[in-house]
Amino acid sequence: MLPPTEYLLAFSIAALLLTITPGLDTALVLRTAAVEGGRRALQAGLGIAAGCLGWGLIAAAGLGALLAASEAAYNVLRWIGALYLFYLGFKLLRAPAREFASDLPRQGDSSQGWFWRGFLTNMLNPKVGVFYVSFLPQFIPLGTNVFASSTVLALIHAVLGIGWFVALILATRPISRVLRRPTVTQWLDRITGLVFVGFGVRLLASHRH
Repeated sequence: MLPPTEYLLAFSIAALLLTITPGLDTALVLRTAAVEGGRRALQAGLGIAAGCLGWGLIAAAGLGALLAASEAAYNVLRWIGALYLFYLGFKLLRAPAREFASDLPRQGDSSQGWFWRGFLTNMLNPKVGVFYVSFLPQFIPLGTNVFASSTVLALIHAVLGIGWFVALILATRPISRVLRRPTVTQWLDRITGLVFVGFGVRLLASHRH
């Protein structure tokens, strides 16, 4: 048995507000859309959405409770996630793009790399896991199937995220000519790199509540 309609609606509203709140996911998709193009940005967005669904399944299976309860497990994932963000950030700072990606030679499987980049950015953030463990149960009433309900709620969150990322990608199209300028793309990469490094520092300095 799944949650009643009012629970699904309440979760959808809360999840939408959380989705559109500026954060690391938004920064990653915007930067990718501006510098790498819409196709790769969509791949990154799909990877992020897959990460949300992955955390939802982990929480539904009860494994997320281990992350919430174990300080060691949380800290290990926190350090791995922060190091990954540092890697992405310093890579952008060290070698910012010199021209718009659509003018560069395309590699056949390059877009798949952006999917995994979005997926890992989400899955290596322990705060997302703790969020799912603490947030989803509030919208699962007693008497319902916990695994099925958690999966449905995570799927709703993933779909909302994809919709938001598509809107961000479309928003970059009217200013695509400006974004093609080498100076603009270099500054976008530098700013995004600083954002990634900042989120990595924030993740290392964060403590669970």
